Amino acid sequence: MPIRLLLFGAGVALSLVTVVIARAERGFSTALTTSHGLTALLGAGWALLIGALAFGRRTSARRTGLLLFLAAYAWFLPEWDNPGTTSSVVFSLGLALNAACPAVVGHMALAYPGGRLGSWPARALAVAGYAITVGVQGVGAAAYFRPQTQGCSECPRNWWAVADASARAQSIASVGVQAGTAWLLALILFLVFRLLTSSPAARRSTGLPMLCALGYFTAVAVSYIRSLNRGFLGSDARDGQLWQVQAGVLALLAASLIVEVVRAGLRQRELTRLVIDLGGTATPSRLREAIAGRLGDPDLQIAYPVGAGDLHVDAAANPVALPPPHGRTATTLRRGDSHIATLIHRPGLLDSPGAIEDLLSGARMALEHERLHAESLAQLAALRASGARIVTAGDEERRRLERDLHDGAQQRLVSLALGLRLLRMRAATPARRLDLAEAELEQAVSELRRLARGLHPVLLKEAVALEALGQTRDLRVEDVPRVRYSDVLESTVYLVVARMSENRSTTVSVDSRDGQLTAYVTVKGELPDLTDLADRITTLEGELNSHTEQGETRVTARLPLRCTGQLRRD
Repeated sequence: MPIRLLLFGAGVALSLVTVVIARAERGFSTALTTSHGLTALLGAGWALLIGALAFGRRTSARRTGLLLFLAAYAWFLPEWDNPGTTSSVVFSLGLALNAACPAVVGHMALAYPGGRLGSWPARALAVAGYAITVGVQGVGAAAYFRPQTQGCSECPRNWWAVADASARAQSIASVGVQAGTAWLLALILFLVFRLLTSSPAARRSTGLPMLCALGYFTAVAVSYIRSLNRGFLGSDARDGQLWQVQAGVLALLAASLIVEVVRAGLRQRELTRLVIDLGGTATPSRLREAIAGRLGDPDLQIAYPVGAGDLHVDAAANPVALPPPHGRTATTLRRGDSHIATLIHRPGLLDSPGAIEDLLSGARMALEHERLHAESLAQLAALRASGARIVTAGDEERRRLERDLHDGAQQRLVSLALGLRLLRMRAATPARRLDLAEAELEQAVSELRRLARGLHPVLLKEAVALEALGQTRDLRVEDVPRVRYSDVLESTVYLVVARMSENRSTTVSVDSRDGQLTAYVTVKGELPDLTDLADRITTLEGELNSHTEQGETRVTARLPLRCTGQLRRD
């Protein structure tokens, strides 16, 4: 059984015990000496109990629900200092807690709606309320009150009494009234200031409960002000009317909290329907659009943490800048220690205390699903970027090797060939060995140049590199754009053409459209093994397809231009 049901049952039992105590000595009961007082007593107390039961269902409001239960108990306890009771424990509790209800309600108002006191003034006011109403007016005054020696021979024993000093008890009670008046006025001013300086969204959500609480504190403050001259809280006809006002406002406070629970349930149901409606769609922006429409902010963004949480991306894994630009606010959505998402929205949109909880309650699963999807896309993008960097690094290494061969070994071989030619020219008679050595060196230089061009063509521009390649093999270049692309794209196209044109009649054309560079290579005969090149193209987010018909095979290599940057012209 939930703890709130036990607390509710205890409150109902407490109310019935209170009625029995009040009827034991009707002349000492505020409720029974006031017109319709019993209705006011039970109506306000039960309203608080029902409000606590309903409000405590929300996870973030359980502390507030507990305070509402305590406020209901404190509302009944002033009837317990009735001499008609036969229990000294009940009588002593009534003496100590007869003025505690404003302190508990004040604590609830200061901590509303989450149940936590967020600032030091709020904590100071909450502590002062308990210290004055319970410490001074309750236990402090009761410590010098022995009812049997002060004209109440039928009263039960006062467990708080340490001495019999009616004048001191009255003096402490008077100080309690004065301090209570000052505390109530400070509490009212603080709540009014906080309400006026809060955002419009927060005022819409907390405004009605806070106005009801302010009405209750105002009625209590008037009662305290009327008691300043007497030195104790009175119970005349006007005080009875003020007590009835307090009962009515407390009932309205409980009703306003129940209304807030109903509104929160409707918001959560609407969000739940929204998520169900989104269940069949795979469009990444659909959830963002739906939540943006629900919250009334068309520019709302959802950023999901990836990796260690330093990087945030949207549903399509595009980076999102945090902190947001000026004029926007970031709100982190958490469930326990788990960072689900960060919403970037206009200021004040989620200042309503229950807005974040309602959003998480209705859309948490959808947000979690989209976060995992975005994280997967981000990891895939990082993997592709890593592969592209590896391909680029490989090309750079091939370029370095080609440069080393050209500037090192090749130049030395050419210098040696020139030296041999000079020796042969200066020789008096033909030197067959020098001729053979020169021929061998020329062949070595030719093979070294072929090796260097295979590693990385010096002239990589398609129209030039492919035409140069066509001078040594059966290759016809039909159409190539007169545009420079990134080195990794150009080298990939060159390697495909070079591989396919080995010992085969080949035709090639290249075009660029729709953000893709596409090479069409047609060969006669069997298709060579292109597995390594297919892996290279896949790493660059492209694709390699082939189609064979009537003895000819056409290979299509598509590469996205975005994978390596913008076009560049000569």
